[in-house]
Amino acid sequence: MPRGAQHNATLERESAAVSRDDVRDGFAESAAASEGNLPEGAKTRLVLTASTVTGDRVRNTAGEDLGTIHDIMLDIDSGRVAYAVLSFGGFLGIGDKLFAVPWSSLRISTAEHEFILDVDRKMLESAPGFNKNNWPDMADPAFGREIHAYYGKTPYWERP
Repeated sequence: MPRGAQHNATLERESAAVSRDDVRDGFAESAAASEGNLPEGAKTRLVLTASTVTGDRVRNTAGEDLGTIHDIMLDIDSGRVAYAVLSFGGFLGIGDKLFAVPWSSLRISTAEHEFILDVDRKMLESAPGFNKNNWPDMADPAFGREIHAYYGKTPYWERP
């Protein structure tokens, strides 16, 4: 396939994805239902690009600001999202500390265009973190177990 044709095919696949803004605005359900793709009352399966969530705000259930999504870590072998890397604590991006948070610890609020992490702000301040220039080995099972245990989650690789 010529390079340009491959690029165009990629663009077509990406443009068919539903954005969080579409969901918030009710477009995803109404568009799929109007096209006859969904039974009445059925929910859509949401698929977002990693770049869509990078930079999104993270709050806790008390509404406190916990930072933003800095990056998304993928487990290539399993095809799962392993962690969200949360940036927290600095001013205008300077002095921020980074935290690996198990993906299962986050839930998305499409209405508010943000993620919810159900931890107290003080708990996050005490969480194992790292500097943006000195990342841990996130593929190390010991690191993964420590992070998942801190947030009270079963490691994703141990769940079916």
